[in-house]
Amino acid sequence: MVDTLGVAVVGFGWMGRVHTQAYARVAHHYPLLPLRPELVAVAEEVPGRAEEAAAQFGFAATTRDWREVAADPRVKAVSITAPNFLHREIGVAMAEAGKHIWIEKPVGLTVQDARAVADAVTKAGVQGAVGFNYRNAPAVEAARELIASGEIGTVTHARVRLLSDYAAHPEGALTWRYERERGGSGVLGDLASHGADLARFLLGDIASLTADTAIFLPERARPTGATAGHSRASGGELGPVENEDYVSCLLRFASGARGVLEACRVSVGEQNNYGFEVHGTKGAVFWDFRRMNELAVSRGTTYQDQPVSTVYVGPGHGEFAAFQPGAANAMGYDDLKVIEAYRFLRSIAEGTPYGATLADAVHSAAVLDAMSRSARSGAWVTVDARS
Repeated sequence: MVDTLGVAVVGFGWMGRVHTQAYARVAHHYPLLPLRPELVAVAEEVPGRAEEAAAQFGFAATTRDWREVAADPRVKAVSITAPNFLHREIGVAMAEAGKHIWIEKPVGLTVQDARAVADAVTKAGVQGAVGFNYRNAPAVEAARELIASGEIGTVTHARVRLLSDYAAHPEGALTWRYERERGGSGVLGDLASHGADLARFLLGDIASLTADTAIFLPERARPTGATAGHSRASGGELGPVENEDYVSCLLRFASGARGVLEACRVSVGEQNNYGFEVHGTKGAVFWDFRRMNELAVSRGTTYQDQPVSTVYVGPGHGEFAAFQPGAANAMGYDDLKVIEAYRFLRSIAEGTPYGATLADAVHSAAVLDAMSRSARSGAWVTVDARS
């Protein structure tokens, strides 16, 4: 028997669209899932955008006020894809209203925000999923299993990188993303949050770190109207960029392994250069998001001059079989969000968390908090995710 679950999307920029498309596709890839999402409502404050979403995707109701979604008894689960500064208020309110929530990272602007949403979810007894999509790549899950199996030996050191050019243009508009009050810690929350989650997903808890940050484009032009994504603006009044363009940090894992995490939003010549290299005493594993369905693996007993092989993920890895019938058939970014939607809905159906949770969001936020504190003090800082 298949039940219908009323869902809503709050915030219909690019990510709201991605969540909606994932809801529309999930039954096709997971026909045995006992819940079918029904698009009940979409909330978006930009005039006309919610109506466009309803016309394209079939939402039953539209509103510019997300509070109407919280009060709607038809809505049982909510995707929260609004700007970061609204995550805490909306997340807590939806949980308190008894809604399951699928919320985008970094779940607010601070570790306190993430904890508040996590606590509200726990108290309400609802499910909470978080948009750490890169951990859902079958190759990443395969790498995690490879590392855990000991095939590359004891992990000694790792590097996680998230380099992009989405904010590299000097005419990029001074939107909320560049304000401390509404955008938080800049590239830390936007990209390094993924890096912190990937590092922990693969290698366990981060115990301490030391970080350095920088703003490379200190001024941008203010937009004259509503913006979406990473819009450009020229000729307008210039204002200061208040949060970080770049972060690099050295990591010490609880296991004793060492690591490097680097993230930048203004890297000219880099388009979504996201990935990791993990080295062990007997081998290594490498992943590049731009070649999402491949792993480079070195393993054996030669140590010196040991070759690296390419492994194409297939139906035996992660959720690959739900999308493609054989190895080396490509999956893409949007498929990772379909996997998230599936795990979120499965969590609701079974009452057991699957995939990234609010606890993972708190851990990631604690790493970001430690980065910010270390960058200010110039010292090594302990990472503490406890409430």
